[in-house]
Amino acid sequence: MQTRRSWKIVLAILTCNVVLMSASYTMLIPFLPLYLIKELGVAQSDVNMWNGVIFSVSFFIGAIMAPIWGKISDKKGRKLMAVRSSIGLAITYFLGGIVTSPEQLFMVRVLQGFAAGLWASELAIVSASVPAEKMGLSLGIMQAALTSGGVIGPLLGGVLAEVFGMRASFMIAGGALFTISLITIFFVQEPPREAGDVVDRKSVNQMELLKEPVIRQMLILAVLVQMVILILQPIITLYVAQLRGSMENIVLIAGAVFSLGGIAASISAPVWGRMGQKKSFGKIMYVAMGGAGICMLIQAIPNNLFQFAVMQFAGGLFFAGINPSISAVLASNTGSSVRGSIFGMLFSAQQLGSMAGPLLGGAVGTYWGLKEVFVVAGAIMILTSTFVCFTRKEIY
Repeated sequence: MQTRRSWKIVLAILTCNVVLMSASYTMLIPFLPLYLIKELGVAQSDVNMWNGVIFSVSFFIGAIMAPIWGKISDKKGRKLMAVRSSIGLAITYFLGGIVTSPEQLFMVRVLQGFAAGLWASELAIVSASVPAEKMGLSLGIMQAALTSGGVIGPLLGGVLAEVFGMRASFMIAGGALFTISLITIFFVQEPPREAGDVVDRKSVNQMELLKEPVIRQMLILAVLVQMVILILQPIITLYVAQLRGSMENIVLIAGAVFSLGGIAASISAPVWGRMGQKKSFGKIMYVAMGGAGICMLIQAIPNNLFQFAVMQFAGGLFFAGINPSISAVLASNTGSSVRGSIFGMLFSAQQLGSMAGPLLGGAVGTYWGLKEVFVVAGAIMILTSTFVCFTRKEIY
């Protein structure tokens, strides 16, 4: 049994790991088009094609592999899977810094898809290590760490690329992931199994898990939420430029505006987690989804950048309450013997949403208009909130 002091130490260590993990990823991905052009010699006319393929392939492979890695973690241990993923990601980042062609970078991203799963492993360790009454707060803190790294990463990546070059940024990111590996090996223990839990771990059947209504619905919600979160990615820069009426310094300004949502989420995620623990995660989920949907709809209205930036911040406050609630519901409705499988399936669902979001946002922005992207995203969140509101009492 984890002592009061030990679970706090585990949570603190894994929170630091998640910040490093998220920052390492986001310090590179936003600059991928520039890396393709300046370092790998891709023509300006071909960069969008290469960027899309290279960006998406890792999500695709990760979505396929995540349930498999999750099932293995239930049999072999969550710590082992965390070390596997962090070492694998470290290697792929190092390789990304020495490639000389877009084809080589594509293969590195394929390997990165196989290495993915660190976030799912960290969630599985935390959910099995903290007391049940602290689950909401702990998952909220982890979500805040993930979001904080997402805010820090692009800023740090921009500075590092300017000072040391983009190839050096890959090496630094690889070093950060290797550091996570060492921290996990020496300072994180395999979490204990719950009393009365299933002993025969070979009996884990993910198709059987999917037959449970609460698990199936949470995974579907995870796809939709992640899709909406990333739906803005292809159009945010163009929309900010449209509101400003100028393309001058647009990358810097769009990045700053987009980061406001991440800053807000970092602040509010632990608060949502604590409220979910006291009231119910289902209630917090539909309130957060509804608020996020309304904020998305309102973002289609402003004709000036300041109002849009304010709503970006407000939207971040609400979005922060959704994913920790989904994770907490899944953890609360499963035993620790299948927790790795559950969070592997959750990660797979989020990867699918990460693929679908930019594609949907790009299509709506191209054929309907930029404002309509926010309308579609807001409508999806409000409909999802309504669904959760009317079904949550039946199953969670």
